[in-house]
Amino acid sequence: MNRESLLQNAAYVIPLVLSLSVHEWAHAWSAFRLGDDTAARLGRLTLNPFMHIDPIGSVILPLLGIPFGWARPVPVNPARFDPKVKPRTGMMITASAGPISNFVLALACVVLTGVMRRFSLEHDAVEQLLLMGFRLNIGLAVFNLLPIPPLDGSRVAEGLMPLTLRPAWERFTRFGPLLLLAILVFPSPLQLVLWWPMGQAYRLAHGLLNVIAGS
Repeated sequence: MNRESLLQNAAYVIPLVLSLSVHEWAHAWSAFRLGDDTAARLGRLTLNPFMHIDPIGSVILPLLGIPFGWARPVPVNPARFDPKVKPRTGMMITASAGPISNFVLALACVVLTGVMRRFSLEHDAVEQLLLMGFRLNIGLAVFNLLPIPPLDGSRVAEGLMPLTLRPAWERFTRFGPLLLLAILVFPSPLQLVLWWPMGQAYRLAHGLLNVIAGS
């Protein structure tokens, strides 16, 4: 790996670490609001990246050019939710909070880029970083919504699932990590399921960017 490639990968690590930190903070914050202080007591109710990053998934692999990453999962204990909150509902809410935070970050990147262009504050390096942040957060949000364990989407699917399907679901969860690896490594129809919503998000973002920039 040459110096230029390493610098490009290092630039990718910056928005990745920030996005993953916000994602995990969102899980911790939503759980705390529902009455579970497990993550808060472990110091995870913070935006400090050092409390969330995984050395391999957040730094080393991205530096090597691997186009994905992960952070340390935030622990959630549904038994500590407020009695008014059903455990299944609470888990769905806390799981959804992560991808929602990434959608919000992606929107913020578009708005900031539009404002910069509107007021002629363009800066190539900053715009490239914001564009990278937008694409990264859209990818994180869509990917994490897949109903495959241990992704956030699996928690939502589990919460909506009839009890009669639970035994089959528990058997399926054993193969979740292998299925995710296959999706990432080998071309498959499921990759098209990922690209379609991402493409729609890019199209909407481009339109919003033009409106804000006044172009």
